[in-house]
Amino acid sequence: MFLRQITDSSLAQNAYLIGCQRSGEAIIIDPERDLDRYFQVAAENNLRISAVADTHIHADYLSGARELVERHGAIAYLSEEGGPDWQFEWAKGNPNARFLKHGVVFRVGNIELKALLTPGHTPEHMSFLVTDIGGGADEPIALLTGDFIFVGDVGRPDLLESAAGQAGVMEPSARTLYASLRAIANLPDHLQILPAHGAGSACGKALGAIPNSVLGYERKFNPALREALTATEVQFVKNILSGQPEPPLYFARMKRDNKLGPALLPAGKLPVPKRIAAAELSEWIGKTAILDLRSDHAAFAAKHLQGALFAPMPGGKLPIAAGSYVDETSQILLIAEDESQVAEAVRQLVRIGLDHVVSWILADDALSNVSLTDSYPRIATADLPAGATVLDVRDADEFATSHVKGAKNIAYTRLAPRLDEIPSGKTLFVHCGSGIRAALASAYLASRGHDVVHVDGPFTEIPTELME
Repeated sequence: MFLRQITDSSLAQNAYLIGCQRSGEAIIIDPERDLDRYFQVAAENNLRISAVADTHIHADYLSGARELVERHGAIAYLSEEGGPDWQFEWAKGNPNARFLKHGVVFRVGNIELKALLTPGHTPEHMSFLVTDIGGGADEPIALLTGDFIFVGDVGRPDLLESAAGQAGVMEPSARTLYASLRAIANLPDHLQILPAHGAGSACGKALGAIPNSVLGYERKFNPALREALTATEVQFVKNILSGQPEPPLYFARMKRDNKLGPALLPAGKLPVPKRIAAAELSEWIGKTAILDLRSDHAAFAAKHLQGALFAPMPGGKLPIAAGSYVDETSQILLIAEDESQVAEAVRQLVRIGLDHVVSWILADDALSNVSLTDSYPRIATADLPAGATVLDVRDADEFATSHVKGAKNIAYTRLAPRLDEIPSGKTLFVHCGSGIRAALASAYLASRGHDVVHVDGPFTEIPTELME
């Protein structure tokens, strides 16, 4: 058996290529839309991707399952659990789709996969037990857990309400997750846990940075799993729902598109934006979404193209900024520090359904015409003045713990739909916990015509007399 974890560090997302070396067949679990890297790994190991499976209808990226089925003839294995609202509608009637109920077993070559219904994160969620029949095994080696169990955490059960807008389902989903975690209590300790996400994902609140684990270890040291196995349902529900970060705005769109079917990439290829010259910039300002990929938020505040959004490449902030502030129909202009950033930025944007990346320009060229640039001030948190109109863009739980007197709280990922709540005609002092979330928010608010000051630095350095 061949097994390879293929990670997208920008979304902290893991896909798994599992192959039978005897037959040459392979299956890809939870792929993203840009399939070339999966094909490359398969080809390097003399494998052919003949099948694909999604553990659930994803909220944080667009699945590559439809692309694999309709362009490459793969067989798709998809959950048929969860009720009528949680079906993979795009696959209905497709002769290459296989719909799974709990307990169904299927094979790819001499690799056996058994579907286990593990709801809670979503109603239709499935995990897959993997057994290397060709290697002589008669019990599974691994559990592909999707967003059910992570290293150090479990999948968050609040997204149907906080991201997809289904009111009143948060607590029932948490109770369902509790039952699902307890239902796997008899699986063996040696079972490898292969999760769909790691540290940095918004699909949990305390994901570990270790790429995989074993079930016995997680039972002992994964706080949420341990609590599900030892505590009451009431205690588990209370703790699992507290402290969850507010999800990016685009999560609801991902749920919709993955259910109905992500658009196929034209000719199966990623967009190739054209390079433009500084002399052409005036034709693009005000007509496109402008994403500045530079990593230095101080340099951005000091000088940026009019209307640009701060969307740095490092740390997975590009998809969060773009997904929170850019409409899916918008044409996009990239401002890059160097040409090598462009292809990776396109890839990250396509993964969240922002396909209209039409042009790019080097930052030095873009900023050469001072008449087309803008800026806003930055101050240290220690210098926040008394009486300022303060916008706190941290999560609601952070705000509830401690905040500046009179501050307005809107999470930076939720600003776009709540712009009408933001005071106009006043200078907004925008802060977060360390400075980076406020940098993203300040750029967005400035692009929408607000007068902003980026309050940059540790929240703990805000003068105590301003706090409550």
